[in-house]
Amino acid sequence: MSRPLVITDCDEVLLHMVAHFRDWLGEAHGIDFAFDAPDFTTALTRRESGETVEQKEIWRLLNGFFDTEMERQQPIAGAVEAYGTLTEKADVVVLTNLLDHRQEDRARQLSRHGIDAKVYTNQGPKGAAIARILDEYAPSRAVFIDDLSQHHTSAREHAPDIFRLHLCGEPGLAPHIACGEKAGDAHARIDNWRDALPWILDRLEEPACPSKPASTNWASNCPRPQPRLRATCRSRCMATLPMCPASCPSSTENWSPGVWAKA
Repeated sequence: MSRPLVITDCDEVLLHMVAHFRDWLGEAHGIDFAFDAPDFTTALTRRESGETVEQKEIWRLLNGFFDTEMERQQPIAGAVEAYGTLTEKADVVVLTNLLDHRQEDRARQLSRHGIDAKVYTNQGPKGAAIARILDEYAPSRAVFIDDLSQHHTSAREHAPDIFRLHLCGEPGLAPHIACGEKAGDAHARIDNWRDALPWILDRLEEPACPSKPASTNWASNCPRPQPRLRATCRSRCMATLPMCPASCPSSTENWSPGVWAKA
C-alpha cells in the first residue's frame, strides 16, 4: 500500500514571509505594510508622502524580495519539528506559489532549515496541482495544508477527498485573512503547529474507508464515522473579504488584488 501524503504550502506555514517582506520594505524602500488593510493593493504606503504603492510596483517589489531576500525567511515555530515527525508517517511535499524558475531556490532555502522535501511550484489556484500530485503518489491518505482560504476552495473543487487544514502561522496576519474552515472549504483552522500536528497525525492514521479503494475517499462519502473531522476556527476571521475573480498577471506569487493575501 502507498504511504500517506502531506501536501503543504511554504510561506506562513513552514516559513515566515510577510513579516520579513514588511521589514525589507521599510528598511530598503521607506514603505509601510499594514497587515490589517482591507486588501493587499491598499496595504503598502510610502512613508514620506503617504501615497498608496501602485499595483505594478507591488509586483516589482515582490520579485525583488524573492530575488535577493529569501535568506531572511525563518521557520514558523514548530514547523521543522513537525516536518520531521510527519516524514516518519508519510511522504511530505511542498506546493508553493512561486514562478517555476524559483523552484530550486525554494528547495535549497527549505533544506537549509532542515526541510528536505520535494518542491512543486504553482501559479494561481492550487487545486489542479494538488490533483496532479495525488495522481503521481496515489497515497493511502492525504492532507493539504495552506494559509489561504481560496486554495482550500480550489482543493475542494479539484480533490474533494483530501483532508484540508487551514494553518496561518504568522500571528500578525492570521486575524486578518478569511477562514477556510468557516467558509466550509477546510476541515479545520489551526494556526499553530503544536495543535496542528496531532490533528494531521489523526487524519493520516485513520483507517481507510472499506467501501472504496485506499487511494480515494479519504474525507467524504464514507460510511465509517470520521471522528473530529471538523474543528472550531481558532482565529478571529474576516470571511467577508472580497475575492479576486481571476488570477493577477505579472505576479511573483500571484497575489490577488481583490483580497488581502496571496492567491
